[in-house]
Amino acid sequence: MSCCDCNTETPKPKILAVILDLDGTLLDTERATRSVFTEFLAKYGKTLNKEREEKREIGKTLKDSATATVEDYDLPLTPDQFIEEIIPMYQQKWKHAKALPGATRLIKHLHDHGVPTALASNSLREYINAKISVHQRWQGWFSVILGSDQVKAGKPSPDLFEEAARQMNVDASNCLVIEDSMVGVKAANAARMEVVAVPPHGEAAGCSALAKTVLHSLLEFRPEHWGLPPFEDCVDNALPIEAIYLSGLYDNGFVNEDTEDGKSALPDQVWGVFFGWAVVDMKKSYRVVVGIGMDPITCSPKKKIQIHLASGGNCCISNKKVKLLLVGYIRGLNSKEVTSLDAESLEECKSLASAALDLPIFSQHAYVPLYPDTFSVKDMIATDDLGHY
Repeated sequence: MSCCDCNTETPKPKILAVILDLDGTLLDTERATRSVFTEFLAKYGKTLNKEREEKREIGKTLKDSATATVEDYDLPLTPDQFIEEIIPMYQQKWKHAKALPGATRLIKHLHDHGVPTALASNSLREYINAKISVHQRWQGWFSVILGSDQVKAGKPSPDLFEEAARQMNVDASNCLVIEDSMVGVKAANAARMEVVAVPPHGEAAGCSALAKTVLHSLLEFRPEHWGLPPFEDCVDNALPIEAIYLSGLYDNGFVNEDTEDGKSALPDQVWGVFFGWAVVDMKKSYRVVVGIGMDPITCSPKKKIQIHLASGGNCCISNKKVKLLLVGYIRGLNSKEVTSLDAESLEECKSLASAALDLPIFSQHAYVPLYPDTFSVKDMIATDDLGHY
């Protein structure tokens, strides 16, 4: 098993430049700002329509989104007034938007290998700057940064992508666009560029119909399939990642995640086979392999989170509250594996995880407090059969 060995794509046309979307592709702005819209509606005596919002097309320009929202909720505002009132509320939250899995890794990799890379978003340029300001290194890693106010029309018009290619002095046929929305994929197709879609659950079906390549996460992206330099950052077939935290009740092989208003604390792009530690009842810690995905049969937006102790059976954690700290990524999950990893693959993942968690690049996370708590994995009692940390 090789690190991130998650798909069997055939080689693609040689790519000389990459164009990336921002919201939902690189940054998880949706979760950072989740409460803003509900609070705003409450000011006008309105209630969030969850069903409508789940079906709302993402990736539109600010003006188009504002126009639709004012109309849908019959707000006593013009679209411009809506924007003027709600944007300051969003700005307070943007600084909390986290990079999506694999985002920083990809941008840095492209920059380090001299691949021209553009950031092209339907956000206004000043809002782009505000959103990425916390991620200080990003600004210098992009060759070009463009907002929808810098071209004639935003996505789904091809203007943003065409202008990005022009500024990078690369022909459209040699550009690869990475997007999360149907609006963005349509724009890439209109610009006659290659496109990879990394959509959230609600956009997956539409993007699959429009894009030849659809991934669950940027962690699945293989640069060499596009003639780009391959990643070389795996450690003994395991990829170090920014720590992922989640908690829930373990029951019959799966964790029923603690959610906020019924929504997962994890972005849809957290998908694949991960490893780390499970802290049980704030008393003991176990090394674990964790599979995360969504059931393609039920089409439920609820995540399927399967846990496997790296050593021994799972009976010792049955019906108990667990906190998970995931620090490494092994590979993606196919649709059949979302509900159950096959025995041979699982044993290979367990062996890999057990060895990796002894390495300093992974074990260092055991000393960091488990947010929002003050204790760390190192403070827990490690079971004898798993070994001490």
